[in-house]
Amino acid sequence: MRKKELALIVIERLKEAYPEAKCTLAYDKAWQLLVSVRLAAQCTDARVDQITPLLYEKFPSVNALAEAPVEAIEEIVRPCGLGHSKARDISACMKVLKEKYGGNVPGTFEEILALPGVGRKSANLVMGDVFGKPAIVTDTHCIRLCNLIGLVDDIKEPAKVEKALWKIIPPEEGNDLCHRFVLHGRAVCVARRPACDACCLKDVCRHGRKAVTDEKKNR
Repeated sequence: MRKKELALIVIERLKEAYPEAKCTLAYDKAWQLLVSVRLAAQCTDARVDQITPLLYEKFPSVNALAEAPVEAIEEIVRPCGLGHSKARDISACMKVLKEKYGGNVPGTFEEILALPGVGRKSANLVMGDVFGKPAIVTDTHCIRLCNLIGLVDDIKEPAKVEKALWKIIPPEEGNDLCHRFVLHGRAVCVARRPACDACCLKDVCRHGRKAVTDEKKNR
């Protein structure tokens, strides 16, 4: 099966399994999503969602965060891990938003990517979720599932996975598909113990077919 054909099957089946595709981080404004996704590095979304209300209670705007001492931000976000570097990046990012963009998040991928502490994953997430533009968010779930399914072949670098997916996924489907990869990776295709028998992709997934074959051999 060609990868484009496989991609369309994966898209449709995951749509049926997870009708609502949305970011698992809680936010109300675009700048808050930038903050949350920076805090989510090497941290669970659940923990981030516990911390951000405390942060926004004390610093409720771009300007407030831009003017806050890095130490004050760090004190709140420390439970998310890497507190100093995350606080430093958040402070620097909010300063740029305040001074260059009037407190708003810019609307192009290149401008968002140029913000302090923002990588391709974060920039794509904002483009897709905030601005409704074509986006592919290559987080750990996306990379792992794409390799298991066979949409990419032993590619682990996020930028290379993103490039490969752009070639086979319709642009308008990319953002929602990546959200569904997260949902499927947490509910069924769990790292180190995927529930292949319960998977809606088991007959088309490279790993799933192998798991079924191995199970038959061991009977």
